[in-house]
Amino acid sequence: MNQKALVLDEQAINRALTRIAHQIIEKNKGIEDCVLVGIRTRGIHIAKRLAAKIEQIEGTPIPVGELDITLYRDDLTKKTDNQEPLVKGSDISFNISNKKVILVDDVLYTGRTVRAGLDALMDLGRPSAIQLAVLVDRGHRELPIRADYVGKNIPTSSSEKIVVELVEVDQVDQVSIYEK
Repeated sequence: MNQKALVLDEQAINRALTRIAHQIIEKNKGIEDCVLVGIRTRGIHIAKRLAAKIEQIEGTPIPVGELDITLYRDDLTKKTDNQEPLVKGSDISFNISNKKVILVDDVLYTGRTVRAGLDALMDLGRPSAIQLAVLVDRGHRELPIRADYVGKNIPTSSSEKIVVELVEVDQVDQVSIYEK
């Protein structure tokens, strides 16, 4: 794959997350009964960054959980020697029932990852509402799913790939378009 364009650098990612944090607070009239749940892997780190920004603005911490959607995917891939799916497990130490859950991921594409996330959340409880926050919406939806909070809309062709790199995983903060 060849890098076609750098679309977000570290500062642009930071600005987008600050904007999303403010939008979450505004839409929910504060953060009472709100929780953030990040989808593994990069969604977790985005959720933690959003939580830090929200706490800085509101002066109150917001709970953050980690969601593993491996077993809920409709394109389940086998990644271990014995052909079993590689499950890392969810880590949600709070009850999501009657909470406003903000599901967080890095890229919204077909909507299938989000659908898997919704199924996984519903197995954990019955939230009063589920909202979706993504750093990048690249279009090409296959399911009727729309994000409530978007850092940046990046229209792409089907021959392109959006690559989100975060310091916590990749030692750099940037979003690029690659040609497949």
